[in-house]
Amino acid sequence: MTLRTIEKKNFPLFIENLIQTMEVVGVRDKAAGKYEFASLETSSQLCLDYDVTVLPPKKYFLPPREILLKFKIGQEIRVEPAIEIRPLAIVGVHPYDIKGIRQLDRIFADVNQDEHYGRRRQATMIIGVDIQRASPFAFCSSMRSATIQDGFDLFLTDIGEAYAVAIGSPKGKELLERQAVSRPATEKEISRRAEIQGKIPYLFSLNTVNTPYEGLPQLIADHAESKLFAELAEKCFSCGSCNLVCPTCYCFDVEDDLALNLAEGTRSRIWDGCLLEGFAKVASGENFRKDRVDRIRHRIFRKGKFIYEKYGEHGCVGCGRCASVCLPDIANPVQIFNRLKEGQ
Repeated sequence: MTLRTIEKKNFPLFIENLIQTMEVVGVRDKAAGKYEFASLETSSQLCLDYDVTVLPPKKYFLPPREILLKFKIGQEIRVEPAIEIRPLAIVGVHPYDIKGIRQLDRIFADVNQDEHYGRRRQATMIIGVDIQRASPFAFCSSMRSATIQDGFDLFLTDIGEAYAVAIGSPKGKELLERQAVSRPATEKEISRRAEIQGKIPYLFSLNTVNTPYEGLPQLIADHAESKLFAELAEKCFSCGSCNLVCPTCYCFDVEDDLALNLAEGTRSRIWDGCLLEGFAKVASGENFRKDRVDRIRHRIFRKGKFIYEKYGEHGCVGCGRCASVCLPDIANPVQIFNRLKEGQ
């Protein structure tokens, strides 16, 4: 992996150059300790020492609501796909979110490839950054997402007076050469980067899953009938917040909207979530996951078993967003996994 260095005095110029050539999204301070991915108008709006954003950057590849196609009804039915693609750079993506994006890349390219997701993803540059401070709910070390070595175009590590920049793709290399003032990293800077990254997993030492990464699927299978799921279901609001803030949840619903003239309309997809009561309701009216306890069990199986068995990695990257937004405080995967291990 090629490493270069951007002096901090030159970094704002890099971001300003990007803004002049494409849409740039970065982490912005929403106040009250909350952060969001949002469009940057100037480099001064960018925050790279944040803990976690409210929503993951998946919203730029899989929007909360997007029009899939437009149609007209009449003697002749006409259908036009609707795919809006624009060059985009997302700056400040943490390793766990990069891992989440990489997982979605595999899922949306598997079997039935999703052209809407794929074309957006292809048009997007990912500029990651190492975690400097951890969210109190995060458990990235347990989910092997505290650091990352691929899945990005460029990756920044704050080494003091400069950023060490790892080049992860030809597009990233070209972007750096064209838009940034950089130089080859020195041996000292390379060592400093390795030292910093070696300490990052310890940021999560107080929030740890007590079961080894590879052991979670068996743990969950062994406790499929645990009373814990019923206990959680009694408090769950079925609001779906844990689904909607998750960087690896990708379920959606599809709906048609017909105009008042009854001659034209659109087909859209919108985010959906397995904790919502109507998620598993089918056309006949039957709901094969009507009870909350079944929906909660399904969520845990998906995060710690189903995705792992298909792709070799868990459907959870340890960001802790689900725990941070859960009003009854029952969605924390660390607590659930650990209580299952304790036989509760």
